[in-house]
Amino acid sequence: MEWELIVNLIDPSLLVVVAVCWVLGFIIKQTPNVPNWSIVYIVSAFAITAVLLLQGLSVEAVLQGILCGAVAVYGHQLVTQAKKSGDA
Repeated sequence: MEWELIVNLIDPSLLVVVAVCWVLGFIIKQTPNVPNWSIVYIVSAFAITAVLLLQGLSVEAVLQGILCGAVAVYGHQLVTQAKKSGDA
């Protein structure tokens, strides 16, 4: 599946939520005593809550929140892994 296809599934007005999730994940990553495995859950919960507040309670809003959180985490991992492969 292509990256562009995934990005096209997200409502363009919610790209700011993706950016905020990315920053939130970065901040949490720097926080001691927060295990790495919990970051994806925190970012996803934030994204779902933010989208529900912006779009109202609906199944589509929940799905958009999941997509926003997932794209933020996936995008961060793409950058991280690209840096690691560049070092090797």
